[in-house]
Amino acid sequence: MRKRSLSFRQNLLLIWKLAVLLSFIFLVFALVRIHFYYDDRSPDDEDGDVFQGNPRLAFMFLVRRDLPLDFLWQTFYQNVDAANYSIYIHSEPGFVFDETTTRSTFFYGRHLSNSIKVGWGESSMIEAERLLLRAALQNPANQRFILLSDSCVPLYNFSYIYNYLMGSSKSFVDSFLDMKEGRYNPRMASVIPMRKWRKGSQWIALVRSHAKVVAYDNVVFPVFKKLCKRRPPLDVSKGKQNLKLQRQHNCIPDEHYVQTLLAMNDLEGELERRTVTYTLWIQSATNMETRSWHPVTYNYASANPQQIKRIKDINHVYYETEHRTEWCKSNSISVPCFLFARKFSRDGAMRLLTQGNFDSSALSHTYP
Repeated sequence: MRKRSLSFRQNLLLIWKLAVLLSFIFLVFALVRIHFYYDDRSPDDEDGDVFQGNPRLAFMFLVRRDLPLDFLWQTFYQNVDAANYSIYIHSEPGFVFDETTTRSTFFYGRHLSNSIKVGWGESSMIEAERLLLRAALQNPANQRFILLSDSCVPLYNFSYIYNYLMGSSKSFVDSFLDMKEGRYNPRMASVIPMRKWRKGSQWIALVRSHAKVVAYDNVVFPVFKKLCKRRPPLDVSKGKQNLKLQRQHNCIPDEHYVQTLLAMNDLEGELERRTVTYTLWIQSATNMETRSWHPVTYNYASANPQQIKRIKDINHVYYETEHRTEWCKSNSISVPCFLFARKFSRDGAMRLLTQGNFDSSALSHTYP
């Protein structure tokens, strides 16, 4: 009887110790979650979005290495009040923008110190975008955030672009339903329902509140990192192994992440669901007869005044999957759809400078 009583007490003591241990583990877990929550918040969350002063455009360049069109951007920023803009560059790790790597003083020291290696079609692409946003959000004066590539050119002068973006309370995010390509992975369903799955251009222009959503998201990004991956390209040398490789799920993170994240946060009503960066896509075939889409590169011959005018005259975009025509407006005022264009080669960009497509008279549009 005494042994049973002793055994019972020992069991109670063991259960009590186990309860204390589990409580301690739960407490540590809760503290870690709280730490990450506050760590992921933007520096100005406590003060809200109230900013008194001159609002800035944050130009965020996502580049492979250098900025080959820096000479054109030098002209763009020339004589612009530096209080109206900020510049951030994500390049390859260790690359420095100084007098030895760029012809434009505007880019000196504008590179991120915490850049990462980026692979096309990988989650590292959207992580680099988030790093740019986090850096730009450090300055409370930055109120609009524009993502640009190393082959982008402006179609208008700074004043027009500034007034166009600041004049709208909405973000410009190309976003539409994606039901055709099968990029949605059903394994995402517990976090991302298929009805919230979106596709669009990665070249975005965000208001500050939306920039925070993207920069400090810790719910949707981990799912993309795990389940949205590019299928390996066809490789003739791998023969029959291609059949196995091509059965893998195919997903391009930078064409879905921001659009899906904002839809998940029920923010689509706060968007102009179009991009302000023009890209012309064409379909081409590889040596394995697989057709794929690629952006056209404008060289000296194709970057002619007539082509630039055609781009600037576009006033609507049609989205086939939604049977939707997006008429380009800003605060209910009809405006040109595009402020920037890509992809431009060096000689194509040079033609914009030398043949009058980029001088003050060509870019003297007054924002409505």
